[in-house]
Amino acid sequence: MAALARSSGIKVLLCSVLPSIRFPWSEVDLPAEMIATLNDKIKAYASNNGHGYVDDDSAMVDDQGGLKVPDYTAADDLVHPNETGYKVIEKVILAHMMDLID
Repeated sequence: MAALARSSGIKVLLCSVLPSIRFPWSEVDLPAEMIATLNDKIKAYASNNGHGYVDDDSAMVDDQGGLKVPDYTAADDLVHPNETGYKVIEKVILAHMMDLID
């Protein structure tokens, strides 16, 4: 999709995957490490292909690699942002979008 958008003259922003230390519905071990690896790959792809990269992850991650509780998610969720979390995402994305139109 990113390549198709770029070939059509559309500026592309790829966003990081939000941090999580546990997926409550899954037995997956160490999702924080998996997410960090995926984000590294997304960032490298963006850089290598002339796309922007939005790092929401760094703005919301705690010292264990998950979303900050209760700042950005609920203790019984750990994956989905709360209202404050979405406001952080909005702020980070808007900053990158403003760079695209400058």
